[in-house]
Amino acid sequence: MKAIVIGSTGMVGTELIKLLIKSDQYSEVVSLVRRKTNINHPKLSEHVVNFDLPLNWSHLVQGDVLFSSMGTTLAQAGNKAAQFLIDFTYQYNVAEAAAKNGVKRYVLISSAGANELSPIFYSRMKGKLDAAVQLLPFEKINILRPGQLYGERENNRPFEKIAVDLMFFLNKLHIFTKYKPIHAAEVAKAMINIAKKDISAIYTLNQLFELIEK
Repeated sequence: MKAIVIGSTGMVGTELIKLLIKSDQYSEVVSLVRRKTNINHPKLSEHVVNFDLPLNWSHLVQGDVLFSSMGTTLAQAGNKAAQFLIDFTYQYNVAEAAAKNGVKRYVLISSAGANELSPIFYSRMKGKLDAAVQLLPFEKINILRPGQLYGERENNRPFEKIAVDLMFFLNKLHIFTKYKPIHAAEVAKAMINIAKKDISAIYTLNQLFELIEK
């Protein structure tokens, strides 16, 4: 099959590209990025694009499965409008292009607590995207809602490590188990396993851990 990936420079996206390249199930991987990565492989076709200009890249969004793992933090984006542009608008525009181009399967990383009616900006933004993409004419739509992510990042985030360690501690006390940290590589593996399924569904954290073992 042919996979399309957005968010390849992120923590989960990097792991996803590695797994797709190794997978016998995929003969071609198309990656749309805002900046070049250091990953080179005969299977991989990487395209640096301006996501603000869909007419320049929409023809590239063709294949069997679209994996969407794009995202940023409020600190990185600078403000809520910039974060919404990346986390919602860019991802939705790529999904819309994929649907129009006949891509049949769509796999999206969302977030635990995603809810379009949430008073929390991040959760509301994620919930709005979840709701919007489910209206697109894909044959199969699968949405992952992991808890806190951890793994190797290009940029050091000391406060993130502290938060992850704290969450692991609280989980041992059976507190905030819904937000149990999950490694980026585990999420990437779950995405690939979910793409094999013949159903559309939303997967919460415990279900993701079950998918990793398959």
